[in-house]
Amino acid sequence: MTEVNAHDYDLLVIGAGSGGVRAARMAAATGARVAIVEDLYLGGTCVNVGCVPKKLYAYAAHFHSAFDDASGFGWQLPGEAHFDWATLRDNKTSEIKRLNGIYQRLLETAGVNLYNGRGSLEDAHTVLIRSKQGDEQRVSAERILLATGGWPWVPNFPGSEHALNSNQVFDLDRLPERFLVLGGGYIAVEFASIFNGLGSDAHLIYRGDMFLKGFDNEVRDFTRQEMARQGVNLHFNTNIEAIEKTASGYRVTLTTGNEMDVDAVLAATGRKANVSGLGLESVGLSLNEQGKLSVNERFETEVPSILALGDLIDTPELTPVAIAEAMLLVDHHFGNVTPEPLDYDRIPTAVFCHPNIGTVGLSEEAALERFGSIRVYRTDFRAMKHTLSGSQERTLMKLVVDEASDRVVGAHMVGDDAGEVIQGIAIAVRAGLTKRDFDNTVGIHPTGAEEFVTLRTPAR
Repeated sequence: MTEVNAHDYDLLVIGAGSGGVRAARMAAATGARVAIVEDLYLGGTCVNVGCVPKKLYAYAAHFHSAFDDASGFGWQLPGEAHFDWATLRDNKTSEIKRLNGIYQRLLETAGVNLYNGRGSLEDAHTVLIRSKQGDEQRVSAERILLATGGWPWVPNFPGSEHALNSNQVFDLDRLPERFLVLGGGYIAVEFASIFNGLGSDAHLIYRGDMFLKGFDNEVRDFTRQEMARQGVNLHFNTNIEAIEKTASGYRVTLTTGNEMDVDAVLAATGRKANVSGLGLESVGLSLNEQGKLSVNERFETEVPSILALGDLIDTPELTPVAIAEAMLLVDHHFGNVTPEPLDYDRIPTAVFCHPNIGTVGLSEEAALERFGSIRVYRTDFRAMKHTLSGSQERTLMKLVVDEASDRVVGAHMVGDDAGEVIQGIAIAVRAGLTKRDFDNTVGIHPTGAEEFVTLRTPAR
């Protein structure tokens, strides 16, 4: 009997999120004996309290402006549109249950054993699984993959227990008429737009000068203008000092000395590695200065038999990144190939605020620092769909080009369906195509997307 067969499994995954499930399924497809441990819900953050419900709520929020715009195109509604929060919330819950079932069937079809319980490390090859009923069992594996993702973090201040986190905000009993979100990342920006679109008086509080740190500065400023135009109340260089429960909701005291009365407060202040109770100390592992697990190119921690990916390691906290890492991990450990490393510099992403942001590659600032000499092409305009509606919403499109090679090293968009448009542009940026390649591509007319291949004059 080989050493591998001395263990119960070749791979035991802790965490059935996007990365964990993909790694389990792909490893099983190679013939490996695989099991996965999950104590909460199948599909992880993305399916249950992240990408999926957030996008459904973002769709709902966009209907508000669509109804307002319809009259310019000749549509007359019989009366004022009415939004019912409970319908959206409950339909969302039904869709997530459907997706949970799909994830379970995917695992079953792949031959992956599912343990319902919480897994914790006992040693380099052993996991203790505790069920919700209190039963315990030990399972051994040649390799253990930690894929437990992230968990919302709420800062500590007087009354912070009254703040919601991003896991809780989807299932409120009623739509808050007055909604406040604390934070400046994509989750904060998205929820400020969502609740504004659903009809709440929405406020965003951020301690810095400008939200969306790390994004292109022009994109950030343009988004600020458009969100304010849509009606989101933005408060920069401000923080929450305290929250007090009142008879009608919550009184929020700001560091500026101002007070606000609201019905709900969302603390979208970041996520931390979800390692509570995981037993890292039992194998000598700890989080690094970034609050993540350190891994090598094979996704091995300092204990080679213990692997980690996704939000547990210091890479972009995006579902497709975790899935891509899972594929590479399986190739490294169960395939007969050495895969090409993931290109983290050219990962496309979207922010589903109103209007949407789509981006791939380097910001203007990062490109200037890396290449020294660049060209920037940009345009902003009122899209055709807004000309008859009377809406003043504008769209920004931008290309960043390395002067020396003529390669397009960054593409950015703020506007309707930006994520859909940038996905195609991302292929070109990933392939290293030049501005001349963009210029030689025939546009699709009339679309907003054609602007990416008709930009001819550098803005700077």
